[in-house]
Amino acid sequence: MRRAEIRTTHGSPARAERVAAALRPDNTDEMTTRVEDDAVVTTVERDSTGGLQSTVDDYVVNLRVAAQLSDQSIQSNHE
Repeated sequence: MRRAEIRTTHGSPARAERVAAALRPDNTDEMTTRVEDDAVVTTVERDSTGGLQSTVDDYVVNLRVAAQLSDQSIQSNHE
């Protein structure tokens, strides 16, 4: 079994929670995502190095988008 842990900090626990919430739906059965203070920590386990690399590559793309979206102001149509 191959394993990678990706830890990214996001400046606040609330922002880390938003990023983690955006990432979790894309997790496979071999992935877990949790929040530790202002960090998002994702662990990936795969049987092969190539599979691990592919999963981590996909995760990093999703992480980049989630982090960018968490920077945007939250807007609501409700008053």
